[in-house]
Amino acid sequence: MKKILLVFILLFLSSAYASELEATPSEKEKNQGEVIEQIVAPVDHQTEEKLIKEQSLQEKVSSIGYKILNSNRIQKPIIFTYTSAHKSMIPSDTSITKRQIIFYDEYFKYASSDDEIAALLAREISKAVRSFDGAWGGAISAAQVKMAPKKYEVFADKRAVDYMVYAGYNPLGLITFIHKAYPQKRYDAVSYTNLTSKRLAIIYEYIFMKYPQFLINNDYINNEVYQNFLLTSINNRTKLEQKLKSGSNGSPNYD
Repeated sequence: MKKILLVFILLFLSSAYASELEATPSEKEKNQGEVIEQIVAPVDHQTEEKLIKEQSLQEKVSSIGYKILNSNRIQKPIIFTYTSAHKSMIPSDTSITKRQIIFYDEYFKYASSDDEIAALLAREISKAVRSFDGAWGGAISAAQVKMAPKKYEVFADKRAVDYMVYAGYNPLGLITFIHKAYPQKRYDAVSYTNLTSKRLAIIYEYIFMKYPQFLINNDYINNEVYQNFLLTSINNRTKLEQKLKSGSNGSPNYD
């Protein structure tokens, strides 16, 4: 009888121990779970930080863009989209039109201040506004721009200066932005765009004649990029000085 009872007790203890082993994770399983948590947690945290950053940049771009539209009473529906994707990686999409201004993350390499961001957006707004003008929903205007790209490049630059001033931004930011973002070509005889030096000279003359207060009270005088522009534009600014002295109404032959 005692032997039988002892056998039952041993069987009961063995069964209970086995159940406990099944219910309790092994050390190996615990370690695997901890590793998975350590891998997943940082990824989620990084994703959240990226989303917060992108949302902040989207709000910044939109805020400056809509300030330009509102300050200049531009009654055209234009939207602003920030994207962290590389420009060349964006697929062709008919929904991305000239009335949707895409601000790629790489633009921040050259547009580091609100003035420079406003400069970039103001130029794009100028082009977007033209897409509404004329017959066939602006198709004629778009064709005219393609036929005379240099002419309308100058027009867009000057219009951008106006937009920036009326929105409370310093138009010298357009000079520093272009000076950083557009490398100087050897010549522009067979190019669709003007030489960067020529564009900058025309913009500088436009600011000099229409908004001289920004040059008199120059907030950019100690800006290294602006200083480099002054250094590399001595010849063109001399041509402007000669034009003013002669009283000529013509445009100097800028280099």
